[in-house]
Amino acid sequence: MSTENEGAAVPPAPSAPPVPVDAPAAPASQERPAPEGDAAPTTPLPPVPNGAPANANGAQPYAADSASNGAQHPAAPANANGAQPPAAPAASNGAQPPASQGSAPDASWPPPPPPTSPYGDSGVAAGGAGAGGGSGGGAGFGWGASYQQPAPKPERGRGGLLAAVLIAALVAGGLGGGLGYTLAKNDDNTSSTTVSAADSGGDLKRDPGTVASVTARALPSTVTIEAESSSGEGGTGTGFVFDTEGHIVTNNHVVADAVDGGKLTATFPNGKKYDAEVVGHAQGYDVAVIKLKNAPSDLKPLTLGNSDDVAVGDSTIAIGAPFGLSNTVTTGIISAKNRPVASSDGTGSNASYMSALQTDASINPGNSGGPLLDAQGNVIGINSAIQSAANGLGGTSQSGSIGLGFAIPINQAKYVAQQLIKTGKPVYAKIGASVSLEDTTGGAKITEQGASGSDAVEAGGPAAKAGLKPGDVITKLDDRVIDSGPTLIGEIWTHQPGDKVTITYERGGQSHTVELTLGARTGDS
Repeated sequence: MSTENEGAAVPPAPSAPPVPVDAPAAPASQERPAPEGDAAPTTPLPPVPNGAPANANGAQPYAADSASNGAQHPAAPANANGAQPPAAPAASNGAQPPASQGSAPDASWPPPPPPTSPYGDSGVAAGGAGAGGGSGGGAGFGWGASYQQPAPKPERGRGGLLAAVLIAALVAGGLGGGLGYTLAKNDDNTSSTTVSAADSGGDLKRDPGTVASVTARALPSTVTIEAESSSGEGGTGTGFVFDTEGHIVTNNHVVADAVDGGKLTATFPNGKKYDAEVVGHAQGYDVAVIKLKNAPSDLKPLTLGNSDDVAVGDSTIAIGAPFGLSNTVTTGIISAKNRPVASSDGTGSNASYMSALQTDASINPGNSGGPLLDAQGNVIGINSAIQSAANGLGGTSQSGSIGLGFAIPINQAKYVAQQLIKTGKPVYAKIGASVSLEDTTGGAKITEQGASGSDAVEAGGPAAKAGLKPGDVITKLDDRVIDSGPTLIGEIWTHQPGDKVTITYERGGQSHTVELTLGARTGDS
């Protein structure tokens, strides 16, 4: 919106003032007394003839009264209402300064004829010759005849310009003030002209699927677990609500210290802390279930997803207590699937094997047992191990995250947890053959002899029924490539007893394929 003044035009100033004419002698009461002392009488200027040249702005000059130092100065031009103001008094040095130029006349121009009193102070000393030709009259020059409307001035003078600028400024100021008042009134219904900034940007809404939204739903169902052995040793881990009865799923290595007569507690993000007990633990799977004592009635189990449907590049959210910092949330993606991982709880006991989900979400000691969520908040895994630059794979390493974290797929963990709640003991799928645990790239080789001197191929077991023998090298399980013994174990444990699988193996340089049905083994022994 333009603030340019678009109001009525200011009338133009006249191009020349009226020419003074002879005026009748001033009344005696208006005569200036003669100067006293040695002051010399001054002589009035003669009337300006009609042919006198115009001054710089085109107007005819007016005669002015004499300054005390005898110098003539021009009289001031007409003021805003068209009347000629009296001359300013003399300055302290005796010189009469010129009067300031007034504004252009308004629509009431011309003014009525002034009285016949002399203009200004241009009288003469007593006994001097009057301007009107009479001796001793002492009359000054003044308005003496009817005024005729002069021709319009070709350009507006400074007075008109000043008036226009003032009007424009007032109009602009009025517009600005009105706008400010309107805004202020709309904001707080007061007459203040101050426009205040809003206190907030409005209600903050987080769309479903954002990290903040998923976290807000999941955090209340996670716990920080503190396990302490009977000798006072222990550590911190994480778990999540599995059902409304108070069962919490976590890692085996988180609760291992409290299995035999130790102390176990679980603390929710709201600060409520509960004693707990171990329901069952599976060392090979690295899964455990604990149960809250005096569990609250408002438990909300986390939704379990389908880890088979996870794709590399999917978003992940990890919740845990890294280095004891409870309720910590980190994000990342699925970096890889079916990553063979063997880890240990550091006690020298048998290792755990998994075909893990790999994520670059920051996972550190204390995250173990916590949920790995997808972008919708479904649990797709249990954070279990990290790659350590110092000590290799393992859930108890105290080195920091290097972006290589591993989680047990939830499909496997769900089956294990259900078995632990049901019987207190884990159930493992098996093929009934011992394989080398050395890291190789050629496959999983069936050893010549089993553990503790037992047969490498269990008599009557699934492998024996499929015709496998010691020395055979298993290279595939279904469509999954097998590069070592730990990889084979991890892949077998992603299945359940009774599942049928296809085994590809090499014997004497020849490749063979056979189908077998997985058997079952109960307990960790």
